[in-house]
Amino acid sequence: MRYTLTLLALLGLGASVRADVVPAPLFTDNAVLQRDKPLPVWGTADTGEKVTVTFAGHSATTTAGTDGKWRVDLPAQPANATPSDLVIKGNNTLTLANIVVGEVWIASGQSNMEWSVNSTFDKAIDIPASAKSPLIRHIKIKRTIATAPASTVAIERTTWESAGPATTGNFSAVGYYFAKDLHELLNVPVGIIGTNWGGTPVEAWISPDVLDANPAFAVVRERWAGNVANYPQALEKFTADLAAWESERDAAKAANTAFTKPAPKKPGDPAASPHQPTVLNNAMIAPLVPYALRGAIWYQGESNAGRAKEYLALHSAMITGWRTQFAQGDFPFYWVQLANFASPTSTDWAFLREAQTQTLALPNTGQAVIIDIGDVRDIHPRNKKDVGRRLARLALARDYGFKIIDSGPVMTKAERDGAGFRVTFNVAHSGLNAPLNDLSGFELAGEDKVFKPAQAKIEKDTVLVTSAEVPEPVAVRYAWRNAPVAGLFNKEGLPAVPFRSDTW
Repeated sequence: MRYTLTLLALLGLGASVRADVVPAPLFTDNAVLQRDKPLPVWGTADTGEKVTVTFAGHSATTTAGTDGKWRVDLPAQPANATPSDLVIKGNNTLTLANIVVGEVWIASGQSNMEWSVNSTFDKAIDIPASAKSPLIRHIKIKRTIATAPASTVAIERTTWESAGPATTGNFSAVGYYFAKDLHELLNVPVGIIGTNWGGTPVEAWISPDVLDANPAFAVVRERWAGNVANYPQALEKFTADLAAWESERDAAKAANTAFTKPAPKKPGDPAASPHQPTVLNNAMIAPLVPYALRGAIWYQGESNAGRAKEYLALHSAMITGWRTQFAQGDFPFYWVQLANFASPTSTDWAFLREAQTQTLALPNTGQAVIIDIGDVRDIHPRNKKDVGRRLARLALARDYGFKIIDSGPVMTKAERDGAGFRVTFNVAHSGLNAPLNDLSGFELAGEDKVFKPAQAKIEKDTVLVTSAEVPEPVAVRYAWRNAPVAGLFNKEGLPAVPFRSDTW
């Protein structure tokens, strides 16, 4: 990034009469601009300051408004891997170097999207190999909260970074592997905007306008208001508990006896929490608008497990809200369904997965199912390469015209067949498959609503499910546990989407 100052500033007279033109945070060296779309470029300057932006032989000029904000829209450009300068000229001149044009995707969500290449199974091979992929680029938005929509945000490591042995380890792993497949098949630069924060719920990522406009979301606001109201009492209790704990510790030390009781945990201040409704949209999405992009990938839901009844509406509202904010139509939005994790008997994650699947009612959405590649003992499975590839399949098939299969089998009908249930699937493609030999994961229930493990057999594009324990079944479920052993795939190796026929 190069600056050229005016003579006035060089003489030391400029500080009181001029301010540098400053671009929005996504405009740094090494940036990737979205191909085939008009290119908004914006930032701040002095009120009334003339600003000219030049890139790839095109220029646009505007004047900063009374609020100091300016914006120009450059014409759409084809993909271009040859680096160019983007020059922004006001009272000063700012030159952004090594700018390319290709495909831009937001990668957002909680910790499994934030999870870096450094922490994956494939780091030993893929980090050194990334030296061959300098046209895969990543920019990381700094973790920030805001109670109102912000106009700017800090960037970690200050700039877009090109993939390479010194940088790729810090990239979002899912984002990197998604971008890698796109780059290698499209042969264009691919940029990933990593805006994510571990442990955060979906409501933190929803815009205030969307959350406030829907009366159904009042419960979200009320629940958080309760957290705020209860904080002083929780802090007072912590202070008392800590004093008691310190007294016990000191007494044990004086008596020379072992003391292993853990210290009480201080409650988090709700005012500083990234769990607050809308605060991450305000701080980590709003400042990115209206950057031209192709779409978004999303990996989140763990923090909303147990509240599946809310998730469908919240998840849908977030997606439609982002599309409204960016004003680029119903851009592609693809997410990762929750992996298999934790208790093999509990079902709170199963119901959250159902809410994710139901969100597919929105246009131009897709879901990568990973029920087969999680880690039942680790909420952060290290296999992120297959996650990125399954998301890439969706984009390649739906946005880039590749004739590839992008989904596993999807249940279309479940009906009683004698003493069992026959389940019909679409998206089975070259056929249903049970690569584990044991076609596990199916359950049947009778009128008592108690599900029992069942036997399953593939018959063409259907599965016949029976159980000696349930001679008169009324409902069938598949992979309906937090960590099921799920054995149904298509012959392309993609897992079937978990489902249930009941509404219990």
